[in-house]
Amino acid sequence: MDWIARLIAVDTTSRDSNLPLIGLIAAEVREHGVEPVLVPNEDGSKANLIATFPAADGSVSGGVVLSGHTDVVPVDGQDWSSDPFSPEVRDGRLYGRGACDMKAFVGAVVARIPDLAAAPLREPVHLAFSYDEEIGCLGAEDLVKDMVGRDLRPRACIVGEPTSMRVVHGHKSINLFRVDFHGVAAHSSLTPNGVNAIEHAAAFARFVRSVADEFRAQGPFDDAFDVPYTTCTVNLIEGGIAVNTVPADCTLHFEFRSIGAVDSRALVERFRSELRRIEGEMQAENPAAHIELRVVAAAPGLETRPDAEVVRLATEWGGLPSDEKVAYGTEAGLFDQGGIPTVVCGPGDIAQAHSPDEFVNLGQIALCEAFLDRVIASVQERSARTP
Repeated sequence: MDWIARLIAVDTTSRDSNLPLIGLIAAEVREHGVEPVLVPNEDGSKANLIATFPAADGSVSGGVVLSGHTDVVPVDGQDWSSDPFSPEVRDGRLYGRGACDMKAFVGAVVARIPDLAAAPLREPVHLAFSYDEEIGCLGAEDLVKDMVGRDLRPRACIVGEPTSMRVVHGHKSINLFRVDFHGVAAHSSLTPNGVNAIEHAAAFARFVRSVADEFRAQGPFDDAFDVPYTTCTVNLIEGGIAVNTVPADCTLHFEFRSIGAVDSRALVERFRSELRRIEGEMQAENPAAHIELRVVAAAPGLETRPDAEVVRLATEWGGLPSDEKVAYGTEAGLFDQGGIPTVVCGPGDIAQAHSPDEFVNLGQIALCEAFLDRVIASVQERSARTP
């Protein structure tokens, strides 16, 4: 609880730096004889942290990864009953931003650093903490690249997102896009002289909805998901400067979350093709009009086989068996893409994540602690285990 509370008290909203929190964890790692690897972002304002506790023979390849993200979503506009960055226990629950997503898991892992440092390990344990998961799994891409580049080759990874300690072996991909529609401004009394960016953005928004309706009606389907088909949605749109001006600019953000049976690249091309069609219509009105599409973030889905060793291990360590897949995205797909077998298993209910009065039940933390203790016990030298 001490470490979880300390981490919640550090505001790591994604728009801000996570370095104060990374500094706390790095100091704890160093105090126990391990030099962490910091993988910064481009401007050095944020960093991933990787700490490898080697096997007793000094080897650092193989072993188990315990992974979590350090950032949290904003509290802006939310009505909290207590200070979101002053953790508070009430009625068997720990309240605070990130309590569920996912500082309970990260704090429980950090609290076991002394145990990891003291135990004679048969194989290494790697701690992997990332930045900017909440805005598209941005940090984890470089984190995984670093682990792969150093040939660490872990045989199992646990991403501790809130699953109520169920072992989740599949989730959807997430793909986020920004589209800038550049039309031509004109006085609204002279609309033929302009190109209305909002109208053309609206046409594309309707196309995104039509694709979503198609997936909803025709699939493909995967009943292991609570939403068993690929979803597409426009989530943010902004444009125009005045009620009497044909808008020259409009920006639209949309996403899709695909199941494994959908070719994500083909779907992206389908959206690009529609944007090219709309751009042609705009340029027929005025050749200066154009559209720009930017991929904001893309993280692959997770499709770990139900009979994979990592699923068996996570269940043996105390994770609850489950055939369920989840619709939300995590960094697990990036580890899997890097050749590291991965499942998602952590304390708390995803329904509490991102909400005002976010909380995690204390019983869930206890289950997570027992899980981590079994992980450590399983990688100790056999002669050092408690009979």
